[in-house]
Amino acid sequence: MTGKVAIVTGAGSGIGRASAIALLKAGWKVGLVGRRADALAETIAKAGDAGANGLAVPTDVSDPASVKALFDKVKGTFGRVDMVFNNAGMNAPGIPLEELTVEQWKAVVDVNLTGSFLCLAEAFRVMKDQTPRGGRIINNGSISAHAPRPNSIPYTATKHAITGLTKSGSLDGRKYDIAVCQIDIGNAETEMAARMAKGVPQANGEIAIEPLMDVQHVADAIVHMASLPLSANIQFLTVMATKMPFVGRG
Repeated sequence: MTGKVAIVTGAGSGIGRASAIALLKAGWKVGLVGRRADALAETIAKAGDAGANGLAVPTDVSDPASVKALFDKVKGTFGRVDMVFNNAGMNAPGIPLEELTVEQWKAVVDVNLTGSFLCLAEAFRVMKDQTPRGGRIINNGSISAHAPRPNSIPYTATKHAITGLTKSGSLDGRKYDIAVCQIDIGNAETEMAARMAKGVPQANGEIAIEPLMDVQHVADAIVHMASLPLSANIQFLTVMATKMPFVGRG
């Protein structure tokens, strides 16, 4: 995959960091996106020699001007954009929905949904006009795109909306040779998911410890999805800890 160019949002930690490193080690040139320059630099350093093909671009994905500057920077440095992993996301406090403020709701929507749309739209503008034309966009839907956790309404609502973004983007991207797809991740072992090992609220009101999986499995899946020719697309992929309470009755 030497010479291919990717953008990974939320690359300063967790799934984004693991995926950016895996892409770099697979020979991709990668624009690493996040709010904190120091965290992005740390991700590049963790990639070792492969980090030479990493470009840190501090960005606020909820801001249209910042997103446009991101794509201009990556295209200006590497010449094109072949893949975008729309991974940046945030959550609100796990409190009853009637206690959430409008500001807390909007903060999650701005990053998880509007941010993903802005990156998708800017990717379309770049990918349809480059030569060779086209590219791939992978949206991070999460298991929450299918089923909620207690007290998670902003996060769950935005992740359900990501599925609509993926489907519409996939349809609208056909004429430009742009493949849009979604990965739904459950209980990857990251800083954000560390609380699972200590016990988290369940639908029946109990607190239970949940199994976790190595985040590297997610990163490997991203590399596989990204490496397919544009004539093939993994439209939806779920990768999860096998025994997490998702299917059946838990």
